[in-house]
Amino acid sequence: MEKPRWWLFLLPGILLLDLVCLCKAIESPQYAVVHAESDFEVRLYVNSTWMSAPVNELSFEKATLFGFHRLFQYIQGANLNCSRIAMTAPVVTSIVPGAGPFRSSAYNVRFYLPVKFQADPPVPLDELHLKPYTWNSRCVAVRTFSGYAKDENVAREAKRLAVSLSTSPWVNATSTDSNGSYSIAQYDSPFQFIHRTNEVWADIKAPGANGCQSSGIASY
Repeated sequence: MEKPRWWLFLLPGILLLDLVCLCKAIESPQYAVVHAESDFEVRLYVNSTWMSAPVNELSFEKATLFGFHRLFQYIQGANLNCSRIAMTAPVVTSIVPGAGPFRSSAYNVRFYLPVKFQADPPVPLDELHLKPYTWNSRCVAVRTFSGYAKDENVAREAKRLAVSLSTSPWVNATSTDSNGSYSIAQYDSPFQFIHRTNEVWADIKAPGANGCQSSGIASY
């Protein structure tokens, strides 16, 4: 019996995501931990450039898949320079508040560009509907969770982060600019069944001398 054709669509993205756990020298955005508690930490990220794939979709899982499929084509050479771009981690799906069962129908799936391309990203082909995204230095609250990031658990994990922040010194630092949005960072191949690492990211306001500052930046 012929295999379902939709697997042909999934396979490139699955194979590429598998490189995340195979490549030990993989690049990631730089940050410093400025505050840590038992169930979350606050990080200061430096300025960075990402490639972003906007997706209109009710399902977080489908949005991540569809967005990453376009990003996969881009890093495999579907750009004006025909440049091949090394895999980085994590793949981040930002959830834009809106209508729908998961309070969203719009997402941005983002790929961190390696240092080599930070200043001058290759221009994606028009049909991919991608655009570069400048992520200015910011303070981010992060909660780590294991397993697979799915429709049924991402909102729950985001709520747990919000609860943790509400009883911490950062209770009044949650960013109102994001209007309740958050991001899910995924680090592992779908073929890694145990010891998986995902994160919920939420922007927080903490500028100035008494805010989100650190003496050093580390790459993770």
